[in-house]
Amino acid sequence: MDGFEGRQGYSQRFGLHYVNFEDPDRPRTPKQSAYFYSQVIKQNGFALSLPDGLDVRPTQFKPPSKALPPSEVPSKSKVTWERFSHQSKFHRQTYHYGTFPRNFTWGVSSSAYQIEGAWNADGKGTSIWDVFAHKPGSVPGNANGDVACDSYHRLQEDLYMLRALEVKSYRFSLSWSRIFPTGLRSSLNQKGVDFYNRVIDELLVNGITPMVTLYHWDLPQELQNFGGWENSSMTDIFADFSDFCFSTFGDRVKFWLTFNQPHTIAWSGYGLGRIPPNVRQPGSAPYRVAHNLIKAHAKAYRIYDEKYRKSQDGLVSLALGSDWVEPKDVNVLREVVAADRAMQFQLGWFAHPIFKNGDYPDAMKWQVGNKSELQGLAESRLPEFTEEERKSIRGTADVFCFNHFTTKTVSHATARAVAWGLRRLLNWVQAEYGDPEIYITDNGVATDSKTKWDDAARVFYFKTYIDEALKAYDLDGVKLRGYTAASLMDSFEWLDGFKVGFGLHHVDFQDLNRPRTPKYSAHFYHRVIKDNGFPTPEDEKILYGNFAKNFIWTICRTNVWVFAHTPLRVFNDDNGDVACDSYNKIDEDVSMLRQLKVTHYRFSISWPRVLPDGTTDYINEAGLSYYSRLVDALLDANIQPHVTLYHWDLPQALQDIGGWENETIVLKFRDYANLIFRRLGHKVKFWITINEPFRPGTLPYIVGHHLLKAHAEAWHLYDDEYRSKQGGIISITINSDWSEPRNPYKQEDVDAARRVVQFYIGWFAHPIFKGDYSDMMKTIIRKRSLEAGLLPEFTAKEVERIKGTYDYFGFNHYTTVLAFPVDFGNLQGAGTIADRTWLDSGSSWLKVSPFGFRRILNFIKEEYGNPPIIITENGISERGPVDLNDLHRSHYYEKYINQLLKAYVLDGVDIRGYTAWSLMDNLEWATGFSERFGLFYVNHSDPKLPRVAKTSVATYATVIACNGFPDPATGPHECLNHEVEGAFDCRPGNCRIRIGNSALTPRVFGTAGSIPVCVVY
Repeated sequence: MDGFEGRQGYSQRFGLHYVNFEDPDRPRTPKQSAYFYSQVIKQNGFALSLPDGLDVRPTQFKPPSKALPPSEVPSKSKVTWERFSHQSKFHRQTYHYGTFPRNFTWGVSSSAYQIEGAWNADGKGTSIWDVFAHKPGSVPGNANGDVACDSYHRLQEDLYMLRALEVKSYRFSLSWSRIFPTGLRSSLNQKGVDFYNRVIDELLVNGITPMVTLYHWDLPQELQNFGGWENSSMTDIFADFSDFCFSTFGDRVKFWLTFNQPHTIAWSGYGLGRIPPNVRQPGSAPYRVAHNLIKAHAKAYRIYDEKYRKSQDGLVSLALGSDWVEPKDVNVLREVVAADRAMQFQLGWFAHPIFKNGDYPDAMKWQVGNKSELQGLAESRLPEFTEEERKSIRGTADVFCFNHFTTKTVSHATARAVAWGLRRLLNWVQAEYGDPEIYITDNGVATDSKTKWDDAARVFYFKTYIDEALKAYDLDGVKLRGYTAASLMDSFEWLDGFKVGFGLHHVDFQDLNRPRTPKYSAHFYHRVIKDNGFPTPEDEKILYGNFAKNFIWTICRTNVWVFAHTPLRVFNDDNGDVACDSYNKIDEDVSMLRQLKVTHYRFSISWPRVLPDGTTDYINEAGLSYYSRLVDALLDANIQPHVTLYHWDLPQALQDIGGWENETIVLKFRDYANLIFRRLGHKVKFWITINEPFRPGTLPYIVGHHLLKAHAEAWHLYDDEYRSKQGGIISITINSDWSEPRNPYKQEDVDAARRVVQFYIGWFAHPIFKGDYSDMMKTIIRKRSLEAGLLPEFTAKEVERIKGTYDYFGFNHYTTVLAFPVDFGNLQGAGTIADRTWLDSGSSWLKVSPFGFRRILNFIKEEYGNPPIIITENGISERGPVDLNDLHRSHYYEKYINQLLKAYVLDGVDIRGYTAWSLMDNLEWATGFSERFGLFYVNHSDPKLPRVAKTSVATYATVIACNGFPDPATGPHECLNHEVEGAFDCRPGNCRIRIGNSALTPRVFGTAGSIPVCVVY
């Protein structure tokens, strides 16, 4: 590619690929020389020949199975909704790793009018799309397919892209009017035939199977002049065109599709009139057109079956199109019936005659027939097939092919791009049509045409949709044989013209040469093809092993603040006036800790409970007495207290004089810490000064500066006056997400990801572990506006005072984000999003991404000299109806703690302890009680605030008892035989408690309300 050429800089270019050095993405676009050299390499010279013995058959032909009975109303395929619509969000979203069969067909698609151009070149006739697009105002910007991608003249460019993707098949369509300009054999255009011969031969030379569509919406205009598909003679005309194509190309083409989305042809072309030929007769024309399309397809199939199959041994089908239709409420029968009827009207309209009994589905016949009768018509608007026609139509497809893009809810038909609809559609087809072999012949999503390279949204789409297809194959037994991505490159997108693009490659339609540039999605799809799916990554594989014998196992809780009394500041106006009432329930809380068998308990002291005005002028002895009693109760249970001095609940009296923006708070915090050390330090050996100082707000850099100095003063106070006699350890707890680049191929995203981590961790860790703010942070803040204030500077004395004020690295971690650069209008100079495949939680910001835990721990090791680390928070939330069977939390803890084990065992990270957040459902700050992180459910509607264990209690308790993850290959481990006393949801099918491959067996002993509860051994 073009590069830096010494003294000539960028003025001279030697590259086979053009690099745009003005674009921060540095996109690489092949030049003509790249196409030429690639062809020389492929041919090992200059000869064009087909390899001897090349097998181009996609699969071995199997005769159609016997006729299937007609569908009931609703169809038996409604079991698909019964099976999947009750799935929990956890089960629906869980990503599935695995691979497709070795002979799986990966492909990409295009169509003639969208890419070929040369609309009137070399004898081509006019199509209905030529006529339509030439009318001003038909398409945005008066765009048309006159040139499009110019593929008619740029075959080598297209082949170059296909070779780079390493696809096994290429789906393209034949332009009927390029082969028969008038639509009839008598107008044969040999130059059109020669073009398609070249396409087919070149594909085969490159080891790519042609998947050829005979008709993709571009009907010759002369045939439309005689009524188009409303004219019943079209069935014979299409059969003759098909016959010619089979005889001319069939010796090399082994996969034929007669029509693309016949539903669209009939309904959008003749009902809604949105696409050519723009007939608006929704009451009758679509049914007549569909009738002719089905008969035309059947005739073409019978011609192939009778004349060519024996010698050519190919497959013939048609590419149906279908959304998935989800009932608004799966528990309401009429909603399910409506969804099933919608599926029959869209997919069954064509699939039922072809794959079942040669006739339309009863749901469709009844619906149209009844409405026709109400309209006073003598016969149904839905035509009838004769018995001979039914016999001819039935079984006229060798495989089931469909295009799919989105999902709709039946009550309001709102389309949503939710990937799980594809799995359900595949299962519905399996159940409805006798478990056929299936090919997905188009699947993709459009992005704005301005997206030239960084199409992360398309990557997420493919990542989720292909995985749902994998679930259908691997988990449900659907006979899925191939997948085709839409599309090879940006092209003329019908009614949207060039406003959007479905392409894996960007095409510059403003450039006469139509250069093609691979997007991020092209790299991603190529990787999927190479891997044949999504093989389990190393990050997802469980490691068996143990932590150190003295490993700290902790769980935590916190307090609340006066902010909660301000209306509308907390969700549902919840507050912590009572919260979980732990002030009066020490014994109950300690009992829960015993059940978990934790070694430590992290809790925070409420500064205003001890010092109501924030100063030592008045000490609330009752408050101190509570904490003393709690500490004593913990020690009696052989549980060490891990105490946080400040967890955000600043005395309001101090906030009234500026809070953390007022530098005098530094010494007030020191005085508060001194009191606590003096009164509790002889019992408490584990201290945290401040929890998560990263809290952007008013003047965040000033606040952060004071927080660091306050922490340092408290640490030195303990080090100078208390450590020698109390023997404890003290540090600060820093929080951070891990950050990955949104696009791993983009250096700007890689840099943005590092900035995110540096701002989260480095803001406070750099001064404490290295003595000052990082150079990166100083540089960025210097460049951005003064909106949040300049970053203060430490004096040399302050640097010395702050550096080294730690005994361990306290670290809170929950999730991972994907970063990309933005202008320095926020703290990081980076924006963040989440990968759509990551499991959700009850918090919009928290996605399940365990791999990031290990990576950020390694970052801390490398960046800060492998300090001893105690994980001081880690957990997941839920919202909505209470479900004690919190499988998502068990999953989260198992995955995250195993990543912690990998960091400890494999990477040598000095991990000393782990803390789960949180002991029980409590007030989660601004979200009130709506987000629940607890391992124990607290019923806040009951004045007694009873605590009930969730399933995750057993998971966490077993990890603690095993001090890690015992290897099942060594046989049952004694740690799995301990009793966990607690209540769990043990309704049939709900209690699935596993640690690695080791199962725990529940025993029901009673109920909590209507929910059975059990002891787990």
